[in-house]
This record gives sequence, C-alpha cells and structure tokens, in this order.
Amino acid sequence: MILRYRQVSGLLCALLLGVLARAADSPAPDSEPQTSAAGHARAVMTKEQVVQILDETVDWYRTLGAQQQAATQPSDLLILYANRQTADKVVRLAFDIARANAELLSSEAELVTQATADAGASPQTLAQMQRQMDQRRQAIQTEMTNLKRSRAANAKPRQEVDSRLDELQSELDLVNARRNLLLTMTQFVHRSDVNDSGASALKEHIDAVAASIPASTGSSATVAGAPVAGLPATTAQTTAAQKASERGSTRLGIWDLAGNVVRLSDKLRTIRAVDERTAALQETFDNIRTKPLERIRDLSARGDALAAKTEQATGAALRSARDEFDTLAWLFKQTSAILVPLSQQGVLLEQYRHNLRSWREISENQLRNALELLAIRVMLLLVLLALVFAGAEVWRRAVFRYAQEPRRRYQLLLVRRIALWSLVVAIIGFTFATELSSLLTFAGLLTAGLAVAMQSVLVSIVGYFFLIGKYGIRVGDRIQIGTVTGEVIDLGLVRLHLMELSGQTPQAPTGRVVAFANSIVFQAAGGLFKQIPGVQLAWREITLTLPPGSDSTALKERLLAAAHSIVADYREDILRQTQEIQRAASTPIRGDVQAHVQLRFTADQVEALVRYPVHLPHAAEIDERMSRELTKVVREAAAAGAN
Repeated sequence: MILRYRQVSGLLCALLLGVLARAADSPAPDSEPQTSAAGHARAVMTKEQVVQILDETVDWYRTLGAQQQAATQPSDLLILYANRQTADKVVRLAFDIARANAELLSSEAELVTQATADAGASPQTLAQMQRQMDQRRQAIQTEMTNLKRSRAANAKPRQEVDSRLDELQSELDLVNARRNLLLTMTQFVHRSDVNDSGASALKEHIDAVAASIPASTGSSATVAGAPVAGLPATTAQTTAAQKASERGSTRLGIWDLAGNVVRLSDKLRTIRAVDERTAALQETFDNIRTKPLERIRDLSARGDALAAKTEQATGAALRSARDEFDTLAWLFKQTSAILVPLSQQGVLLEQYRHNLRSWREISENQLRNALELLAIRVMLLLVLLALVFAGAEVWRRAVFRYAQEPRRRYQLLLVRRIALWSLVVAIIGFTFATELSSLLTFAGLLTAGLAVAMQSVLVSIVGYFFLIGKYGIRVGDRIQIGTVTGEVIDLGLVRLHLMELSGQTPQAPTGRVVAFANSIVFQAAGGLFKQIPGVQLAWREITLTLPPGSDSTALKERLLAAAHSIVADYREDILRQTQEIQRAASTPIRGDVQAHVQLRFTADQVEALVRYPVHLPHAAEIDERMSRELTKVVREAAAAGAN
C-alpha cells in the first residue's frame, strides 16, 4: 500500500513539473478577441522610460532653486512666481502620465495572465490547487483524530483501527508532499511573472518619487531650495541678494558696479542653463507624444472596423464584439489620459520658456546698463588721473623754468611729488569707495592708529619741512648739532646724515658719518647751528697777557695794527661775506668788519682780547698768522721793557 502511494506521488510530481515547463514555454492563445485586446493594451512607454522621464522632470523642477538665487529684482520675483506655478503643473502632469502608463502596463500583465491560464500554470490555478490540498490535509487529520479516540475507547477492533491509521498517515504524507510542491511552483510562477511584478514595482516607484515632490500632489512645501509653492520668494537668501543688487545699482563705486556686473552675468548664465534644460525636456515630451497619437488612431480605426463588423452579427458574435468594445473604450480612455497631459505639458513648457526669454531680455538690458555705468566710471577715473598727472607735469616744467636755485627747486619738486600721489590715492579711494561715510570713518581710524604707532616717524617728517625752510639746511652745508660738527651729505624725509669734521676749527673729515633724526629741531636740549646760506664768515678770539710795566695803550695800538694788516689780506672775501649777511639779516650791519682789541685790567696783570673776522676757507691760515704776529708784538714789548 505504501509503495503504491509513493509511486502515485512520483507520477504527480512529474506531471506538475511538466505542467510548469509547458507554462514557461507555452505560446499565446489563438483566441482572436483576446489577442487583439492584448495587442492594443501595450503601454506607450516601458518601465525604464517612465523612470527616466520622472527623473528628468524632477531634475528640471529642482532648477527653481537656482532661479530663486538669481532672482534679485521685483520683476525677477514675478517671473519666478509664474515659473513656479507652471513647474508645479508640469510635475503633476508628468506623474499623471506615469501613473496612466503604469495602469497600461498592469493591464497588459493581466491580459497575458489570462492568455496563459489554459496552460494550467497560472497563479490563480496553483492557488486553487493549494487550497484543495489544505482541505484534504485537514480532513485526513480529523479522521485520524477520531480513529485514535475510537481505539482508546475500544469501540472498534484495534487491528482494524491501526491498519486504517497507517493508510491515512501514508495519504497525509502524500498530501503534504503535493502541498509543498504546489507552494514551490506558486513561488516560482510569481517570480517569473515579470509583467505583473514590473507593473507593481513601477507604481511603488512612482509613489515614492511623488512623496519627495509635494508639488506632484498639489501641496505647498519647500523643494530643493524653492520657497513655498504658490507664494512669492521670501527667504533670507533672496532678500539679501535683492538688497545687494539694489545697492549695486544705486551706488556709484567701481567696486559695487563691478560686483553688480558679475551678479548679472551669473544670472544670465543661470537663465540660459535653465532654458536649455527646459528645451531638452520639451523635446523629450514631444517625442513621447508621437506614440500615443498613433495608438489613438489605431484604436479609432479598430473601433470603426468593429462597428462595421457587428452590424450583421448576432448572438455569441455580438456578445464578443461588445466585450471588445468595452476593452477598446478602456484603452482609449487610458491612452487619452497620457496624450492629453502630454499636450498640456507642451503648452506649459512653451509658456515657461517664454517667461525665461522675457527674464533673459530684462537681465541683458540690466547688464548692458551696468556695463555702461561701469565704463563711464572707469573713464572718469582715467580722465581724472590724466588731469592730475598732466598738472604735475606742468608743475615740474614750471619749477625747472622759474626756480633757478637748486635748493628751492628741490623743495618745490618734493611738494609736487607729495601732492601728486596724495591726489592719486584720494581719487582712487573715492572712486572705488562704496559709501563716503564709511571711507571717511576708515580713514579717520587709520590716521589715528598711524599717529600713535608712528609718532616719532611723523614728527621727523614734520621736522623735515622745518629743516628745508628759508633758513634751513641743504646738502653741502656745514652745521653743528650739539658737540658734533660736520658737513651735510644727505637730507632725507626722516633723518639727515653728516660727515663729521675734526679739529678746533673743523676742516678735515674724520671718516665717520653721523645720523640725526629730523625731530632734532623740536628738542629743547638740542641745538642746530649753521651758517647763513652763502656766508662763510666767522669770528675768532685770542687772549694775550701783556708784559708788566709796559705801556698798555701803545701796545694795544701795535696789536690792533698787526691784526689789521693780517685781515687786510682777506678784505675782499670778508666784505663779500658781510654783504651776504646784510642781505639775509633784517637788521643791517653798521660799520666795517675789522679786528678789535680790548684790554682787561686785573690786580696782577693786563690782558688783551683780540677779536678778528676770518674767511672759513682760510680760517686755519689766518689763525696761524694772527697768533704768530700778535705773539711777536708781545715779545718785542717785553724785550723793550727789560732793556
């Protein structure tokens, strides 16, 4: 008995595997109405095409974020508002098209399933067989339970009950084996049904994408940086950009004008990029519209042919024609649900591109005006700088023409250089400045900081202008600062350098260069001595002790005569230097410049103070002669007194 059931189980397994193989390889049924319906139920787009269309539409919709960043003018915000409304409608229509195409894919899968139902391997048939196996299994288990109770109650012979239980157990094993095989076949059929699973997966994908784009359902939310749908742009970023653009258009600083030009150029690039994306999406939808148009024509032709065919039909043929009419009507409705949104999308995208063209024209005009204003400001800057440099050149030529003295010429050229670059810096600062008040505030703070940090340097710079004044010094002058005497070899803006001179009457350079800050003129403890320009006259003094008992009056006359004789050899140079002093001094010198002798009487002796002028280039020679002659007079007087 057990062997017989096992043989039957093996035969059933082989039969079911054969049915599965035939289901996988079975051709389409020959029924003419079903074949026609399945042929017309083919979707306009495949699953991959639907996913691609949705991805392109969503990517295009996210360009609203870039448009919002570029919208900085009130007119831009109006266009952005119109584009947002149009984009929301386009997205909703795209999802309507995707859902309608998914319905066609699902209908195609159902028709294919019905066409393969005769092969015995449809999911419905396998499910029915599995339910029958479950019922049979439950009946066997119930009967086995009743027999076990009867054996326990000794209602029937024990041997008969055990034999029946063995037979039922074998049958239960067979039912379980068949049930497991049917479960495996059902899973395999469901996995191999690519049409049904593909259509379901597509619907789930459409719903998932729609959940991420609230505009597809008509709700208002922020998407990809775009503000709430149906409302004007009010985000902080757009407000800041609008204020920056307004500042750039109202201020006349070159810096702001250049920034405004850059912003407008970026806006134009963004508009062109969005227009290109819109044109590509429009072309995609135009290509898709061709197939549903052909499908509508085919369905219309099929309906006309079927109407002509059913004029003479009766009975079963009429019922079959009615079913096919219902199928054609449903297919016409589904195809129209794709074609109508595609046509509406074409109109909406054309309006969208029209808005972009208007926006681009406005932005191009704004950019043109900004470039013109920037060019005017740059030209004005160049003209002002040219005028300043031309004035500086006229100044330089006038100095060389009318200022013959080198020192005065140097001073005027220095003032010219300072005035020139001060004007250049001021013009450039005011031209590039955003706000005059900000520039003045910054300049004030900068000046205060420099005054504190560079106090000594600034005082030296101011001292430089005192040093080059009317009685100032210049290169080549011999001056004395404190205990240092030297010749000026360099006079800079911050400090001056002296070549140190040695000796009681300094003449020979020591080889050392001494540097002093120009701020020396403001120091009370320091003293700066110099000859009047062009004057090389100095006074020397010699003190002599007269011999005791000599005639001081006669000796004074002899000393004075000796001094006059020496000074007379240099009289012309001394007179010329005296005239220079008279021209430079406000009080004229009275009398002639001559040597003087003054006697000083003490209790023990009489001293003679001889004071005489010298010409500095011959100072050493005059001092030597003067000391020799005066000493000779004193010795002669002493010798005469001794005799």
